[in-house]
Amino acid sequence: MAEGVLVVAATPIGNMDDASPRLRRILAEADVVAAEDTRRLRRLAAALGISLRGRVVAYFDARETKRAGVLLEELRAGRDVVLLTDAGMPLVSDPGYRIVRAAIDAGIRVTCVPGPSALTAALAVGGLPVERFCFEGFLPRRAAERRRRLTELAAETRTMVFFEAPHRIFATLTDMAKAFGPGRAAVVCRELTKEHEEIRRGTLQELAQWAQSGVRGELTLLVAGATEESVASGVPPLAQRVAELQATGVDRRTAIARVAAEAGVPRRQVFDAVVARKREVQSPPDR
Repeated sequence: MAEGVLVVAATPIGNMDDASPRLRRILAEADVVAAEDTRRLRRLAAALGISLRGRVVAYFDARETKRAGVLLEELRAGRDVVLLTDAGMPLVSDPGYRIVRAAIDAGIRVTCVPGPSALTAALAVGGLPVERFCFEGFLPRRAAERRRRLTELAAETRTMVFFEAPHRIFATLTDMAKAFGPGRAAVVCRELTKEHEEIRRGTLQELAQWAQSGVRGELTLLVAGATEESVASGVPPLAQRVAELQATGVDRRTAIARVAAEAGVPRRQVFDAVVARKREVQSPPDR
């Protein structure tokens, strides 16, 4: 018996007209459709004017490991399986990796129906450099962990792409302004491809002020990478933040403690950054 095929399929992120004819055909003909939310799947099928003849299986984070085994058995039995997420491309900050990996390990063919993605759509309209970029997905929900991760990314020179929830966007932009510097260029893409699509460009500080009053909808955030000059200068953002506080009259010890708390890192790390900056300033330029 021939084995089935696993099809990873992208679905519209807002505008149903973005659904390809191939997606319609694949969904209508599939033996099994694995969807993150089966109710959304049925609404999608109705919007596309198709009937689902195959078995519908719920495939989301909490059940991913168990359901991957179920789907693998369907594939081994010769049935084609289509994998969907709520919107966009599966596996991109969504479930799907386990069944794809399991199918590959079992020697089962995996193919893709490409299509809409908030990641690539945001990069296309953001206006930031895209020849090199990195995708960070969702940052940690806990403030200390989020700040620690942002501190690690402060010297990243590629454009960074994040997903974020509306109720956390203000805190995230505020933490980014502290970690990357308030003047770093950024873009918030809201409700991409939908009726109320909005592309908001500015500095991290400006965007944080905009988000303070509340933001709704699906959000994709782009942040410009650090410049090669700033990385080469050896002046870490942590040290810069300490210097900014000292300029307002805060003593160094208090400034270091405050920056450590803001960034969610040990005070020693901030102190070392300040010392490194001082050495850089005092060292004579190369000739």
